[in-house]
Amino acid sequence: MSATGIDAFDSTLQKTNEWLGQIMQELHWNDRHKAYHALRAVLHALRDRLPVNSVAHLAAQLPMLIRGFYYEGWHPAGTPVREHSQDEFLVHVTEAFLFDVDAHSKDIAQAVFRVIARHVTAGEIEKVKQALPEGIRDLWPA
Repeated sequence: MSATGIDAFDSTLQKTNEWLGQIMQELHWNDRHKAYHALRAVLHALRDRLPVNSVAHLAAQLPMLIRGFYYEGWHPAGTPVREHSQDEFLVHVTEAFLFDVDAHSKDIAQAVFRVIARHVTAGEIEKVKQALPEGIRDLWPA
């Protein structure tokens, strides 16, 4: 039975839940809300460090619901930001988990990147990685 009565909505809900489930599995979490915060924080930190064309090309391969929160609050005129180090990238992930002492931003970023890499074409992932500074690129799976 359809959850919404609209196939596109049902499909994006299902795909988004698959991504969240994979993030939970990667991080050994049992909290879907926490997985959503991880995905959102990493996507926003990534988006803000990519050139506008790369942002759009990556977005085209994201499920519709994930694409929506990927773009949420984006200011294309300010991208890419000038922060280039891995530590500066991870600060943005840390900010989503300020009150969670068990959340480790590097582990979160790497887990989310592994999930993204499973669902986005290898060619697009390579383009994204090449658009990033080396320190951030190192967070992606080999």
